[in-house]
Amino acid sequence: MHKLWASTYKEFLLLTRDIGGIAILFVMPIVLIITITIIQDSSFKTIGNNKIPILLVDNDNGSVSKTIYDGLKSSNSFTIIKKQQEHKAKDLVFKGEYQLAIIIPKELSTDLKKKVDQNVEGILEKFGVEEETEEISPKETIPHKEVKLYFDPATQITFKNSVKNGIDKMISKIETQSIYKAFQEQISDDESEVLFKTDNFITFKEIMPRQGNKEIMPNSVQHNVPAWTLFAIFFIIVPLSINIVKEKNQGTFVRLRTNPVSYATVLGGKTAVYLAVCMIQFIIMLLIGVYIFPKLGLPELEISGRLFNLFIVAFFAGLAAIGLGLLLGTIAKTQEQSAPFGATFVVILAALGGVWVPVFAMPKFMQIVSNISPMNWGLNAFYDVFLRNASIIEIVPEIILLLLFFIITVLISIVYNEKKHAV
Repeated sequence: MHKLWASTYKEFLLLTRDIGGIAILFVMPIVLIITITIIQDSSFKTIGNNKIPILLVDNDNGSVSKTIYDGLKSSNSFTIIKKQQEHKAKDLVFKGEYQLAIIIPKELSTDLKKKVDQNVEGILEKFGVEEETEEISPKETIPHKEVKLYFDPATQITFKNSVKNGIDKMISKIETQSIYKAFQEQISDDESEVLFKTDNFITFKEIMPRQGNKEIMPNSVQHNVPAWTLFAIFFIIVPLSINIVKEKNQGTFVRLRTNPVSYATVLGGKTAVYLAVCMIQFIIMLLIGVYIFPKLGLPELEISGRLFNLFIVAFFAGLAAIGLGLLLGTIAKTQEQSAPFGATFVVILAALGGVWVPVFAMPKFMQIVSNISPMNWGLNAFYDVFLRNASIIEIVPEIILLLLFFIITVLISIVYNEKKHAV
């Protein structure tokens, strides 16, 4: 126990003498989490509050194009700018001056009415409602119509999909209302009489999870704090691995081997110090979420009733990160090997773990690969606590995986070191 304490004290002295290293460990994660959260929250507000200017070329000038225009305007998401020529609107969009141009084809309203009337008459004829005529004139072939959408090539796919879905829903509603109106004209001579109600019969309602009588509303802070806290915790592998390599190159390990000190004791001292660093990082992130973010106009991080579970997740995530750092420092021979590899590997683990892109949005193969990332386990555990209000029992699987990862990496480090220095 005395040897472990001495090893821990040595690591503490080494760490406190490196002021620049301490600044990187604590200041950089703070800057990272504040910057990322403000950017993401601002992007949500931009989409929600600011209107996006789009171009509209109306070649129809009929009731359908007016309905589309009114629908886009009433959404409060767009500023509609009308253009006369399609090629000019297309050029402006492809140059990046506008995000979107909508081109409404000629005679859309009249052709839609003809097509609907044609279909309605055909149905009524089959049911014997229409009066039979001696000569049946051949039905006019009405070509399909295309509403063209030009997007800026730099536009994100999520924006494209949301716009396409919204316009598709709007046009489907126009077609449905046209069919109802055509039926009414054929069946009743009284235009004031309403035979068909076109209000939506099926609606959607989002049900949010509740805690007591209060709905739990996820926000950018609840998503960003756990994700980037985990990223900061795992970035501990860079200074930790550099520290181990430096000791090997300076001959510190050689002097330690002359004393009856096992490599496990040396790693134990490093684990204790750097685990304390991880927990301090985590506490700072929570304090920023609770006290600093509201002053910056961001939502407050809600941690009431979750604090113990959050500390449990952070503790075992810190162990997993330290185990990876110990393994990297043991295997690497130079700082030039450990530093770039450690930084790059953390970025790869973050990408696989869902810190940047949600796992469900990844290709199927990458979703399977993401299951081996310790960041994925830690992030799922954090989200379970923050967003799903999970109990300690429900996060046990992720905690076990993080603990096993730490144990396996430490055992590999010890075995590798013993074989390397075996006489």
